Amino acid sequence: MKAAFLPDRGVVKVSGEDARKFLDGLVTTNIGLVGPGLGRFGALLTPQGKIIADFLVTEAPDAHGGGFVFDVPLALAQAFADRLGIYKLRAKITIENLSAQLGVLAVWNGVPAIKPDLAFEDPRDPQLGWRLFVPDDLAGETAAAIGADLGDSADYEAHRIACGAPRGGVDFIYGDAFPHETNMDRLHGVDFDKGCYVGQEVVSRMQHRGTARTRTVRVRLDASVPEVGLPVNAGDKPVGTMGSSANGLGLALLRIDRVADALDAGLPLTAGGLPLSLVAPDDVKAAPGKASISEASA
Repeated sequence: MKAAFLPDRGVVKVSGEDARKFLDGLVTTNIGLVGPGLGRFGALLTPQGKIIADFLVTEAPDAHGGGFVFDVPLALAQAFADRLGIYKLRAKITIENLSAQLGVLAVWNGVPAIKPDLAFEDPRDPQLGWRLFVPDDLAGETAAAIGADLGDSADYEAHRIACGAPRGGVDFIYGDAFPHETNMDRLHGVDFDKGCYVGQEVVSRMQHRGTARTRTVRVRLDASVPEVGLPVNAGDKPVGTMGSSANGLGLALLRIDRVADALDAGLPLTAGGLPLSLVAPDDVKAAPGKASISEASA
């Protein structure tokens, strides 16, 4: 079993008697399903349905003061807390940016021998493993206690990419991407049966009308690593942009209808002249909302 402390992740906590109701009316996931040891994946959106910040969230047990603990991009932690504060009004909640005290330990390729109070299985896909909230100076001690070998965050990046899980700021741009474009609907990040939340109308319309034409897609690479943001072409026509990559696998944000047409026409996919192929052609042919991230490590 492997573990890595993720220096790019921050921690925000929302507590108080109104916290669950408050959050459930704002974010894409069903906060009613969050509990101690149980996590959910979700996002806070603009009214136009674009991602401000995505997150993993769990509930702290009473021994840790209760409340909901968010695993968010460190660069967005304070902005995320501030945006929640805009919606606070008279809600009886407290919002804290705890990134100076807590960080995130990712664990994969096994199940922790013991499960600390602030640990939960990654809700996006079982292959992604577990998340633990720990101070950075206790990362090594915690990894040893749960039976994991502590490695570098680059090891987890390669694992994340192989599993097909996009990372904001690299595989898509915050404020410019819809949840469907980052596969949040396929990674259990959007609850289509819950009540209203900010941006819900746009997201529901994309789901029910099947209008998501841009998707994050897994690709295979040769030995070279294309630069993030490099255009992806089908033949000589642009069809998207390259995201993160490692160990011969990568993620690309592609117009799936154009890529499907290119594959049918036998046109090659390239990024900066480097050849690409799809890990699973069904990623660009399946109906929106129906594909999975199986074969992630194929």
